[in-house]
Amino acid sequence: MPTTFHDILGLERPTIAMLQASSLTSAVQQALERMITLGELAPGDKLNEASLAERLGVSRGPVREAFRMLEEAGLLTLKKNRGVYVRQVPLDEALEIYALRAMMEAEVGALLAVQASAEQIAALQTLLDSMEAAVAASDAPLYFQLNVEFHETLVSFAGNKKMSLLYRRLTRELDLFRRRNLSEQALLSNSIQEHREVLAAIASRDPERAAQTLRSHVLQSRERTAQSQAQAGTARDEPQR
Repeated sequence: MPTTFHDILGLERPTIAMLQASSLTSAVQQALERMITLGELAPGDKLNEASLAERLGVSRGPVREAFRMLEEAGLLTLKKNRGVYVRQVPLDEALEIYALRAMMEAEVGALLAVQASAEQIAALQTLLDSMEAAVAASDAPLYFQLNVEFHETLVSFAGNKKMSLLYRRLTRELDLFRRRNLSEQALLSNSIQEHREVLAAIASRDPERAAQTLRSHVLQSRERTAQSQAQAGTARDEPQR
């Protein structure tokens, strides 16, 4: 289990100097966010300020401030007189976020079909190759991380910093649902095929095709989420035998 900043943040030891030069609170925030993204801290989990401070080797002040920042980002929730918890996003809110994602990514697809450089398309292909390898290895956790990176890279290449910040906040709230959508090999195979189609559409330099392909991909994820939650609800309602 990761126990230090460079482990939790996935950094090599030589880059620890970069963390020392940055805000300690920001480093704690990144560490906690990564733990949430990877599922180490699950929705509904209560966070203990003292134990996290000890684990990360910092005082409680930066942890407390990181809690506040992550609450503002929609990842944590403060329950009065009860403590701080990893936020549980209701299904109806998750479906609304997917709808927003579909609109945003359709716009990104149309833009990139026109303006993406050869180097940017090559970078996306490299990510796709890594995703293919994760599918072949049946490594769902790695695929999940690469999937998030692929989409965030798409949005960053559009060159709109405000949109990138908004997109990242929205998608972090969806991590629980996205992780469930990629929990089975068959779902991984479906997902990687959709990503192949996305990159092919952008590389085709056809804005309409790229917009529609990305919109369809996100809305299919939305549908998988709705179906998964419906099945989970049915299972809970069935009598125990």
